[in-house]
Amino acid sequence: MSKGISTAHSVVEPSDTSRWIAGFLVALYALVTITPLAWIILTGFKSPGDAISYPPKVVFEPTVQGYCNLFTTRSRQTPEYIAALPAAQDQCEQMARADNMVVAGKSNYIPRFANSLIIAFGSTILSVALGVMAAYAFSRFKVPLKDDLLFFILSTRMMPPIAVAIPIYLMYRELGLSDTRTGMILLYTAVNVSLAVWLLKGFIDEIPREYEEAAMVDGYTRLQAFRKVVLPQATTGIVATAIFCLIFAWNEYAFAVLLTSGEAQTAPPFIPIIIGEGGQDWPAVAAGTTLFLVPILVFTVLLRKHLLRGITFGAVRK
Repeated sequence: MSKGISTAHSVVEPSDTSRWIAGFLVALYALVTITPLAWIILTGFKSPGDAISYPPKVVFEPTVQGYCNLFTTRSRQTPEYIAALPAAQDQCEQMARADNMVVAGKSNYIPRFANSLIIAFGSTILSVALGVMAAYAFSRFKVPLKDDLLFFILSTRMMPPIAVAIPIYLMYRELGLSDTRTGMILLYTAVNVSLAVWLLKGFIDEIPREYEEAAMVDGYTRLQAFRKVVLPQATTGIVATAIFCLIFAWNEYAFAVLLTSGEAQTAPPFIPIIIGEGGQDWPAVAAGTTLFLVPILVFTVLLRKHLLRGITFGAVRK
């Protein structure tokens, strides 16, 4: 071995073999997780026959029939009645008439999708707002029985939602909150606020108290120091918490099925009951699922930098 050449490996930098193995595992995991999503997206562009064909078709002639069936309701008519109608106004109507059907009106998907937006984002904003204030109080003040209270808050996440579904249903029926957006926002807020408190307390604990003390020495009140000093530094934690709360409220199914049926029904319980001619309309179900993924995906992608920073915040101490 020639002098001056070191063969020692760094304990910090991974070896080339470790990088290849890690890259392969990441690529494999990405393939496994993306395949179902890709299949759902492709199914939304299949015809009803191609969607249920066996063996499954990977190569097919794309069509927007699933999206047309998702946004419209149709009724079957005789060929004579259809022949007497004026020319079709759009592609969806042409597809319906090809199956001896006519478009009777719009479906309920858009109102259900709007309910999901209002309830999910409304409960997320309320959960984060309450959570950040409670977390600040637990982090900065001497709260009697603080550890016991924090454990009690966390314990509300230990039970499955269905365990308290019936008592909540009876309570909501007496209070007139069944099938209302307000009731669902309050319920999702109550479920999410415990998660928000625990996550945000960890972030606020990492912010030095000296910053607030310096601000109050300069004449700021406690509230002003909280708003102008603590909140800007806790932005990463707030964003990460908001994403987790939004994901729960956006995808929640059990409470939505039990407590809503019409005016406040969200998209998750509505999508599985999309019925087509002869049974389940799988292209329409896949199309509704694909559109349902878009808001949460866009929200997460736009805030991904804050999310990654929030997850690793405080992991390395100087």
